[in-house]
Amino acid sequence: MGTVEPIRNLDDLKRVESILSKRKRDLLFFILGTNCGLRISDILSLDVKDVRGKNYVMLTEIKTGKFKKFPLNSRLKPMLEEYTKGRYDNEPLFMTKFKNRLGRVTAYYTIRNACEAANLEEKFGTHTMRKTFGYHHYKKYKDVAMLQKIFNHSSPSVTLRYIGIEQEQIDESYVNFIL
Repeated sequence: MGTVEPIRNLDDLKRVESILSKRKRDLLFFILGTNCGLRISDILSLDVKDVRGKNYVMLTEIKTGKFKKFPLNSRLKPMLEEYTKGRYDNEPLFMTKFKNRLGRVTAYYTIRNACEAANLEEKFGTHTMRKTFGYHHYKKYKDVAMLQKIFNHSSPSVTLRYIGIEQEQIDESYVNFIL
């Protein structure tokens, strides 16, 4: 699947959300991913009980084994409450039409196809959600140390490269350098 990019333009992000809004499940897992920065494996491992009636999501990251706790924002909380109505606590939060836990491959194609339908030209996939969170978090707060901590990265330079800021700054310096 290779390296993917964040969705940098907010209008593009809204277009992808609009395309995904045809299916509540797909829209919610995309908005969850872009608003919390979790890896897809952690998003897909969530059960209804992990989010219903909660102000915070608490989990152990699958990749790192580290504990993570983060608050649900004012956009996510009502969406999750509505989505989990009438569901059992032990059900996977995101399921297929056959009542199985949604898998990574289906999630990947859902995101990639929505980005293609929105006429986005970069390479996109499920990791795009995490990178989009990081990109816009950095643009809003300019706090690479906080983002480094959120992502559990080893250094600020790793975080900046990960979210595409480093390359963006290099590109901008070339465009603005004229002799």
